[in-house]
Amino acid sequence: MSSMKDLNVTFEAINEDGSYSEGDTIVGSVSFRLTKEVKVKSLSVKAKGDVKAEWTEGTGYFQITHTAKRRYFKLCDKADIWVHTFRFGLKIPEGSMPSSFKGVYGKIVYMFEAKMSRSWWWPSKVKKKINFISKTFQQFWEMMVNTALIRAINVIFGKCTVTSRCETISVVAKICNSSSKNTRPKFKLEQKTVFRCNESTKKWVMNLFKEVGETISPNSEQTVSCQLKIPDDAISTIHNCEIISVEYYIKVYLDISFAFDPEVVFPLVIVPSRCAAIQPGEAVGPHPPGTTVVTS
Repeated sequence: MSSMKDLNVTFEAINEDGSYSEGDTIVGSVSFRLTKEVKVKSLSVKAKGDVKAEWTEGTGYFQITHTAKRRYFKLCDKADIWVHTFRFGLKIPEGSMPSSFKGVYGKIVYMFEAKMSRSWWWPSKVKKKINFISKTFQQFWEMMVNTALIRAINVIFGKCTVTSRCETISVVAKICNSSSKNTRPKFKLEQKTVFRCNESTKKWVMNLFKEVGETISPNSEQTVSCQLKIPDDAISTIHNCEIISVEYYIKVYLDISFAFDPEVVFPLVIVPSRCAAIQPGEAVGPHPPGTTVVTS
């Protein structure tokens, strides 16, 4: 029977969502109970941040595994004396570090671990994930498309006007259909995750929202709109990691039978709600023209 009954870790929240960012101090306590008299050799805590991406390509003899990883920090502290409750304070380094993330081919993990070593017993450990939200957003996107697209089919797709309102974005498009065919506008929100390992990359694209508008008759002009809902579980944009990046795009395009479908693409930046109030020139922003910023 183990001499350890409970080994618990408690964090003192510094904000409402219980998250931490660059420069914050993780303050908390480690407590435990022993069921019998035993000598405690040491009680220590550590926190670390790591990113790792890994995927396999090919089969058999030609199978290749791509792996990339990086450690952002590792912090340690140790109790000076034997106590039943150990209070700790670990300061996260300053600098740009990406938010916590878990994807198909990689993850960004910030982890806390408490460890107690005893004589004649295996060490007891308890781990707890740190909800890390980066507060560093830089100017990293340029407009992909910001002018009207004119195709051989003579359909002109006007530039979209995008505004943000809490978790819903109003997308408005003015469309002049000068072709001889009916067309239907489609609205889409895409999340694109890119995993990188040296010269190799792996992309993962998810459609988070899609809506089809009403039919637009030939030789007519019409203004269409869509209320695009940002999913509640959408993570923040990740741009400050060389191994994993997460980007969002709003796409508005025309569905024309037997013809090329013109489209306009807008970058969308999703930031944590507590970072939305930061003014340009500070940690968040500024953003290029044509980039829409919403809060998660």
